Amino acid sequence: MLTTFFVLAVLFAVLLYAFSPETPASRGTTILASFIAILIGGLLIMVFVLRWLLRPYQRLVDEAERASVKSDLMKSKDEAEFVLETFQTVVAQLQEQRKELELLSAEARERATSAEKFSERIVASLPSGLLAFDGGGHSIAVNTPARRLLELDGTALGVSFEKLFAQQEDLLKMVSDCLKSGTLYRRSELETITPQGQQRWLGATVAPIELPPEGGPHGALCLLTDITEVTELREQVALKRNLENLGEMSAGLAHEFKNAVAALHGYAQLLQSLELNEKAQGAAASLLNEVRGLSTMVTAFLNFARPQPLQLEEVSIAELVDDCVRDLQTLYNDLRVELQIKVDQALIVGADERMLRQSLLNLLRNAAEAIPEDKTDRLVSVCGVRENDYQGKSWAQIEVRDTGTGIPPAQLQKIFIPFFTTKPKGHGVGLALTYRVITQHGGTLTASNNASGGALFTLRLPM
Repeated sequence: MLTTFFVLAVLFAVLLYAFSPETPASRGTTILASFIAILIGGLLIMVFVLRWLLRPYQRLVDEAERASVKSDLMKSKDEAEFVLETFQTVVAQLQEQRKELELLSAEARERATSAEKFSERIVASLPSGLLAFDGGGHSIAVNTPARRLLELDGTALGVSFEKLFAQQEDLLKMVSDCLKSGTLYRRSELETITPQGQQRWLGATVAPIELPPEGGPHGALCLLTDITEVTELREQVALKRNLENLGEMSAGLAHEFKNAVAALHGYAQLLQSLELNEKAQGAAASLLNEVRGLSTMVTAFLNFARPQPLQLEEVSIAELVDDCVRDLQTLYNDLRVELQIKVDQALIVGADERMLRQSLLNLLRNAAEAIPEDKTDRLVSVCGVRENDYQGKSWAQIEVRDTGTGIPPAQLQKIFIPFFTTKPKGHGVGLALTYRVITQHGGTLTASNNASGGALFTLRLPM
């Protein structure tokens, strides 16, 4: 820069000398004065230019002095070295902070991953079935209980709710309403039929869930619980209460009937002892048979209405079933029904053997009589196994299956009511008495239909 200004001053002096009209002596003085003035002006301009060019550097030095923790020790050093050392120190600090940020980021990622896994474990560990759907109605979460309740395969994720609930019309409507209008359903009870033909009750709660703004419309959360056992127990309690009220109310009336029937029985026997013609003798015999049938029905009803106290003892289910089979062998032969027995020999219960035996006889007799005459597959099977519930309590479960026509769904809840029967010659007391005996032992008796046809009676007794 200094050379440039000097060259410019020389050029200016030469031009001034060349075009100046003065004498050579005066020209020399003018040229010298001009040259000195131009040189001084150039030096001043150069100073200001240098000051302007070095201003960022000075600011860098000032910032380095403020940033450096060793500024007092570096004042005697060259400024360039000082700035360089400060820059290196700042870079080192930035690298350390970057490492700390990387550690914090790794910890944050680890925590996020741990939280996600923990949430997944919570969802998987829920005893209730859980299904979550996005705004488009596609599943984004399905846990194991939900797969088991709805019998879904491994392709449940990403599937629309219409396809998942194709066989569950009520549940399909609930999820559809929730996705469209945000409708909330709390603890709704749904009746479903499994592919095996068994009736199942589900408790369902469907609620809208808010998704992130980029996720679109709100989704739906569906919680499912199998309440089949609860529903059956509730129905059994209601039935037991109704049967107790009915028994108490009608016990006195049945007793009066029995007195009247005893009188009719005596008169019918008196008529048979008289000398009557053949037609009158036939009428008297028919009357006596009807009176005996009526007496049998009233006695059975009295036994049901006035339960006797249990005489508990250890009873082997396998031996009890064998005794019942021997008693009913003639009936099974006459009806051409095959009987298959598979009972665990270790099933021992505390029960009244006489009453429990009568209950099993009723079930086995009904199973054989439920098979129509024109049915080719004529089979009754008895299966007895040991089962443990979720509380660890052991139960003896006995299943009696037949290959008949099954029980109409509308009659499943009525077959244990006294005097309700589907048999032309039945009184409708046998199953009611069997039900009362089983519940008196602290057990349960349920009826359903097999997927392959026929009825299934399941008897459970505490071991």
